[in-house]
Amino acid sequence: MERDHNTDYTDFGFKSVKSKLKTDLVHGLFSRVSNQYDLMNDIMSFSLHRCWKKSFVDNLALKPNMRILDVAGGTGDIAIRIAKDKAYLEPCVTVCDLTHGMVLQGKDKAVNAGLLSIKWHIGNAEQLPYADASFDRVTIAFGLRNVTDKNKALAEMARVLKPGGSLCCLEFLPPEGPLKPLYDLYSFRIIPWIGEHLVKDREAYQYLVESIRQFPKPNALREMILKQDFSTCVYEKWTGGIVAMHHAMRQERE
Repeated sequence: MERDHNTDYTDFGFKSVKSKLKTDLVHGLFSRVSNQYDLMNDIMSFSLHRCWKKSFVDNLALKPNMRILDVAGGTGDIAIRIAKDKAYLEPCVTVCDLTHGMVLQGKDKAVNAGLLSIKWHIGNAEQLPYADASFDRVTIAFGLRNVTDKNKALAEMARVLKPGGSLCCLEFLPPEGPLKPLYDLYSFRIIPWIGEHLVKDREAYQYLVESIRQFPKPNALREMILKQDFSTCVYEKWTGGIVAMHHAMRQERE
């Protein structure tokens, strides 16, 4: 593809696309798979994603009556777990996601679980529809890699955090070492095959696998976060380096 050097391009999996088109491509992809998204997560991760999300929520260091925003919250796994497992803290949980179909799935799950207090909004991580310093915690789990302008999204997440509040990000990364050949085989061969036969959408799951390879490595993401209005950022790897959790604190104001 011949590029116009005056046009901004970004990755969409291993493809290069105009940046202004990626958001619509991501929206279309998740709209197509929303009905089977939770089932596919269980199958692809052998239900490990549930353990990761539980550990993620347990690491949020929540206190009573905190306001929590889950960005790219999808079908609500993080929000529902907070509302259920941390109910004794009476959290105020808000989900913001790009895709209407994903939010509908999340609302149905929450209602079926008897969790009616979660707030659900449609919105873009790059332009969050909330006032400055609105939340005590901002979370994003397996969503940042789908955002077109990650720096802009990180700046927005810092903006809506209260001074001293924290951002917690959970994301996949390709492992290194002995696990890599098996992981690559499973990622590039098996997952797209499952997507093709179960969801009838090989392309969507091919993209999701490829997007992991395009995402910044943990230390690079840490540096990106620290360039925004965050004073500290630490990360840890889980499950042999398959996922990483970053925890950053927004700068306190004098």
